[in-house]
Amino acid sequence: MAKSSPARLLRKRESSRQASALELFFDLTFIFALTRLSGRLLHDLSWLNVVQTMVLLGAVWWVWVATAWSTDWFNPNEALIQRLVVGVMLVGLVMAASVTLAFGAHGIFFAGAYVLVHLGRAATLLPALRGHPAQRRTLVVAVWFGVSAAPWLVGAFLPGGPRLALWIVALGIDFTIAYVGWPVPKVGQVPSEQLRVVGEHLAERFGQISIVALGELILVSGTTYASGPFELPQSAAAVLAFANAVALWRLYFLPEHRALSNSLENHGAQIAVIAAYRHLSFVAGIVCIAVGDEITIGLSTEGTERRWGAGLIAVGAVLVLCGRIAFKATSGIWSLGSLLGVVVLLALTPLLLRLPPMVALATTTLVLGAVAFAPSTIGPGAAKAGGIGLDHT
Repeated sequence: MAKSSPARLLRKRESSRQASALELFFDLTFIFALTRLSGRLLHDLSWLNVVQTMVLLGAVWWVWVATAWSTDWFNPNEALIQRLVVGVMLVGLVMAASVTLAFGAHGIFFAGAYVLVHLGRAATLLPALRGHPAQRRTLVVAVWFGVSAAPWLVGAFLPGGPRLALWIVALGIDFTIAYVGWPVPKVGQVPSEQLRVVGEHLAERFGQISIVALGELILVSGTTYASGPFELPQSAAAVLAFANAVALWRLYFLPEHRALSNSLENHGAQIAVIAAYRHLSFVAGIVCIAVGDEITIGLSTEGTERRWGAGLIAVGAVLVLCGRIAFKATSGIWSLGSLLGVVVLLALTPLLLRLPPMVALATTTLVLGAVAFAPSTIGPGAAKAGGIGLDHT
């Protein structure tokens, strides 16, 4: 009985591949975190704060990714896994609450919560997996989170500049080491079979969190519009923001997104990590666009803020498209439409910064819409030249 207990914690590949209600409940924490991050960015429109906010977003995102992997590797219907996810959710709320002053007085709360999530997960799972091969996987992952814990925690006690530098190093460790499979000297890497994911389940989770991010865009735009006069300029900006959200939705859920589950299922953990990078780019882009929408719908007349609104909308769209280009490239597909969209936006950005942010929002919506609704040339049996596929979208 004792030997079979660890096995019951694992998700069987033949079991249901749909996301559980527990996982959807966990996503509520991410909604709160996105709201705090976009609010932080809005209230300090400076390059330093943009970088700081992106670092904080990266940390919040990696907590979500690690939890998604946990519920992919382990059975979310088991009581221990349920307690673990709820515990991560609680600590994640502390992270989200401390975002505003993470580079000030609340740095230790943010960094401490991040470290506690990852090492606390290991402390919970390692005893429960005793005697099972999956224990080694949990151990080597925990070793690397222990390594990155040092710059996270040390940085929390340093002033802004050194703190930012150490936290970038820590985040770089966490992001990079996952791609190479968490190798530990004298221990080696985890067998690739143990790093496999359930493609359909993880693809569904990525899709769900992308909808959550789009929900943040709708929430910010709607709240800003509701707080002001329902006049023509505000209404026009709100309609443009909605059209932009539709284009982003369509861009994400183009037909080839359905192939994501197959890629995750058949190409191992590296594709899952690359997918995590791509979706971070998508979410970061949406956070930037949400703040730009808020400035646009608020019809700020202050020159600097207007330029930031236009710039954030353009940068957000570029982040979305770049993430899409990079992910498609891993399958040997060049996304021509996305490439052209990036070129057009980068070329127009100097001009857009001199115009009202509504012009940037309209331009971005047109570019994203053109890419999103262009017919795709990729399909079963699509011709390839020299092993490289060409996709008009």
